[in-house]
Amino acid sequence: MKVTDVLVHCLENEGVEYVFGIVGTEILDLVDSLSNSSQIQYVNVRHEQGAAFMADVYGRLSRKVGVCLSTLGPGASNLLTGIASAQLDHSSVVALIGQAGLERHHKESHQYIDIVKMFEPVSKWSTQINESQTVPAIIRKAFRIAKMEKPGSVTISLPENFATQMIPGEPLPVTSLPECIPVNEAIEAAITLIKKSLKPFIIVGNGVIRQEGVSELLPFIETLQSPVTHSFMAKGVLFKEHPLNFFTFGFKENDEVGPGLNEADLLIVIGFDFVEKLPKDWNEKKLPVLHIDTLPAEINEYYPVKVELVGDIKKTLQRLNQSVLPAKSWVSTDKLKENIKTVYQIDPYQPNTLSFSIENVLHSIEAHTSEGTIVISDVGSHKVSIARTYQPKGPNRLIISNGLASMGIAVPGAIGAKLACPDAPVICITGDGGALMNFAEIETAKRLGLSFIIIVLNDSMLKLEVEQMNQKFGESQGATFQNPDFVKLAVSFGISGKRARNLIEFDNILKDALLYKEDIVLIDVVLEH
Repeated sequence: MKVTDVLVHCLENEGVEYVFGIVGTEILDLVDSLSNSSQIQYVNVRHEQGAAFMADVYGRLSRKVGVCLSTLGPGASNLLTGIASAQLDHSSVVALIGQAGLERHHKESHQYIDIVKMFEPVSKWSTQINESQTVPAIIRKAFRIAKMEKPGSVTISLPENFATQMIPGEPLPVTSLPECIPVNEAIEAAITLIKKSLKPFIIVGNGVIRQEGVSELLPFIETLQSPVTHSFMAKGVLFKEHPLNFFTFGFKENDEVGPGLNEADLLIVIGFDFVEKLPKDWNEKKLPVLHIDTLPAEINEYYPVKVELVGDIKKTLQRLNQSVLPAKSWVSTDKLKENIKTVYQIDPYQPNTLSFSIENVLHSIEAHTSEGTIVISDVGSHKVSIARTYQPKGPNRLIISNGLASMGIAVPGAIGAKLACPDAPVICITGDGGALMNFAEIETAKRLGLSFIIIVLNDSMLKLEVEQMNQKFGESQGATFQNPDFVKLAVSFGISGKRARNLIEFDNILKDALLYKEDIVLIDVVLEH
């Protein structure tokens, strides 16, 4: 078989269902080989960045490795943002990238850049196939590295002169990732530390969701009876009304959880990724830390680890739950939870009396959606509001990019979400700044026959930057613009476009859109400035 046929067989062996990409001269044979697969659907997209975002969100929700594809040069550089985003958000992605033949690598040549070096800073492993016989081993290693904690992105470039070479290669067997759990001495040290504390505060990160440890975390929380807060990407681990739910922390300003963390005498940090917020921003008092994660703690003066439980989070929590742990119930002296709910606007839903704000749009979504609904947040001021206000009804039902935090992820992310979870309602929320960055992928979604809701928050500005500049300089520059008619633009793509100018209109449009499951509906939300 030719090299690209072997490569596709290796992808099939890894359980790949979709490859997102744009065809180019250097990958013609690979796309041709993909077309002969009965297992893998090649999804031709409108921009390589969109392909990487689709692979990212698909991977997060399917718990598989997302795969994207591009040609060399500008195709590869267009992938870069999405690959970096997957790396910092710890999402498993493998990128296959066409490259010039080896005979062109030593000299200046059309569209040739060093792809391996370009992707090294933004991936777990960046490599090139330099010998056709190594394809099975490289693909197996790539998927293994992408999945191993902490997950991330892997890039493989394929020089075009190898594509049609004939090799006898067969896929390597897929083996389970190694598992480890803390030794008994570490477990006992953790139990002793917890027993000595009077006011432990539990911090939950996205690693708990990645490691499928939510069902083990809940009894741990119930036993300890201590307050719990979530990172942006871990929202939904505790349901909204849980008495120990102290919602979300990690905000640049008005982080109402901070006083509670400062009042604690032990921080139990489980599966938290520093990329979401550095400890110096939430542990100014340098409180002692019980570190529970898949990797050892990063050395940091604001993260003074007393005990480390390193290994599989799910199994570690199982071990702790088998132990006799005392209840450590305590209440903050300053009505912490009430203050959080007030400032974060976690309020009852009353569409007839509330203003048309992003927070009340979120309340409407929360009120009318089912438990399985997936919400994808783009990046902008609304991301902060979503992290504060919106309460998902389960873990991994709210996708927020909070590592690289790249604008433009929402629409392609919705495509990845719908392919991963075809029966789940999907809503993507984007500002008018991020919307047009990958708006062309609506054509991709329409062509695939997908259905989801796009909410465009329309205020003709980069609101977060406007607010920051006004605060710093008293005025803003370079952060406002004019928008197209989003409703007409939606119709031009063959999807339904609706405009909401007040909360009641939005409420009615959303309810109808949730019932209409056969197409894409865009809601142009003209917010109050």
